Amino acid sequence: MRILRTDEARFAGLPDYPFSPHYLEVEPGLRMHFVDEGPASAAPVLMLHGEPSWSYLYRHMIPTIAEAGYRVLAPDLIGFGKSDKPAALTDYHYDNHLAWLTRWLDTLNQTNITLVCQNWGSLLGLRLAAEHHSRFSRIIVGNGMLPTGESRLPTVFRLWKVFASRSPWFPIGRLIQLGTERTLSPDEIAAYDAPFPTSEYKAGARAFPALIPTSPEEPASVANREAWRVLEKWRKPFITCFSNGDPLTRGGDRYMQRRIPGAFGQPHITLNGGHFLQEDTPDQFARVILDALKAEMAA
Repeated sequence: MRILRTDEARFAGLPDYPFSPHYLEVEPGLRMHFVDEGPASAAPVLMLHGEPSWSYLYRHMIPTIAEAGYRVLAPDLIGFGKSDKPAALTDYHYDNHLAWLTRWLDTLNQTNITLVCQNWGSLLGLRLAAEHHSRFSRIIVGNGMLPTGESRLPTVFRLWKVFASRSPWFPIGRLIQLGTERTLSPDEIAAYDAPFPTSEYKAGARAFPALIPTSPEEPASVANREAWRVLEKWRKPFITCFSNGDPLTRGGDRYMQRRIPGAFGQPHITLNGGHFLQEDTPDQFARVILDALKAEMAA
């Protein structure tokens, strides 16, 4: 495996991202970067980003949660952000991503985790929570799902999959803007581009759309159905926080509310915004997280 590592200088002076870097090897020579803010002994809030973003996506939410007294952990998935980037598309598999994330989680050895996940953060995070359910106390999903290949995916996703695999032009920052209703500043767009100095660094971002299971026979579909068997018995708090302007995940919140017992009676909410609700409504999203944590403390 040929591994690329983005020069740290490319991340200097990013707007609203003052966080100290932390690194952990998830296999020999392969480093995963993560943000670690707030008291080390506090209850952890794990924020998982999706495609093609990185932990920069949560920059406006991390301080709010940390200043409220919680430990915020926001890793960059392998292939994204400050984490190392295997150079070949074939290095990226659903199971590889899950194994890397699991090794990171096992090394940190956290419990009583609140999972906050969106997009591919949900595809990985919901599997992670189902397979290590004793570590997790609650789940908050924003614009995400755990597909099993049994439902037809939206046309917009099929177009995105073709674009990611075939287009010679793959501008990460501009793609984030397409999924965001507010206008990002040039510096914010540049920050999303920072992890990818050349096209060869983008293999992980290009690979993700093709990794979503589209038929029930795929190995990831089988594993995801096993995870759903756990989620169908999940009675710990499960909250959906979707946006009203995301064609990729529309309706997924109601589906999970019906199927997961822990979703019953929870304060589910729909926020204004596009696919990246962390950009459009970060304060409201952070408030959902804090309200969920405070409700548990009061119970």
